[in-house]
Amino acid sequence: MVSNCYHDRMGNKSHPGFVQVRDRYRIPAFPTGEKMDAMIEDTGIGGSNARFPETCWSAIVASGSEDPAERSRAFDTIVSMYWKPVYKYIRIKWHKSNEDAKDLTQGFFAKSIEKDFFRSYDPAKARFRTFLRTCLDGFLANEEKAARRIKRGGEAVVLSLDFETAEGELRHHEPAVQESMDDYFEKEFTRSFFELAVDRLRSEMEGQGKQTHFLLFEKHDLEATIPSGRVSYAQLASEFSLPVTTVTNYLAAARKAFRRIVMTHVRSVTATDEEFRREARALLGVEVE
Repeated sequence: MVSNCYHDRMGNKSHPGFVQVRDRYRIPAFPTGEKMDAMIEDTGIGGSNARFPETCWSAIVASGSEDPAERSRAFDTIVSMYWKPVYKYIRIKWHKSNEDAKDLTQGFFAKSIEKDFFRSYDPAKARFRTFLRTCLDGFLANEEKAARRIKRGGEAVVLSLDFETAEGELRHHEPAVQESMDDYFEKEFTRSFFELAVDRLRSEMEGQGKQTHFLLFEKHDLEATIPSGRVSYAQLASEFSLPVTTVTNYLAAARKAFRRIVMTHVRSVTATDEEFRREARALLGVEVE
């Protein structure tokens, strides 16, 4: 049983460089510089124009709801955001095999649901992912002490998680020699966070018949090229047989949608307005009004 899930002091850490998403995109881990400037110039994601998202639903708060449907939705959101960092953390820090790490990832989230771990989270004491990581360490220590693990195919809750993809990412993005496990977990959370945001944007754009909007955004703002080598609006206009003004408008619309999705995701994994501001600052370099 995890009795106390706090041990780290709060603090915002910058993430220098870029986070690779799906081995195709580079998103600044702490989004500053030319690439993010281009992504936000039409959206107001940074600076004085930043606002709280209109939808202020928090999965962290809802995980303690008395409504089973609301609680289930909250856990789905938390799991989708955190399962990859959890899996990779177990593989690297706890030196677990691929199969054991799968079992322990499933077991951790199943136990979190069963024991309602997240209800005891207090945003005044730590960020949620610090709390979650400490809960995870406690769970893993207990599992090792008991010399047992969750058995696949048994009575445990089995979550649909793409471990094969996570394992492939792990081979390509092992922690740097001098990188602490705290920093590694932070970086992997950031990777997972933006991966979900990009996937959500793609889905929305396709659902609205705006595939070209997403493709332009993908090629200009996301693809893993050095900022100075980024394709120009004129080149995109030629490639997609569009006027430059249309390229400009489509990119502005995609960026605005991406901003909304990102800010809504930040809101969903924070419990209070103050925590939301801290996370927006840590993840996006944004001061939210």
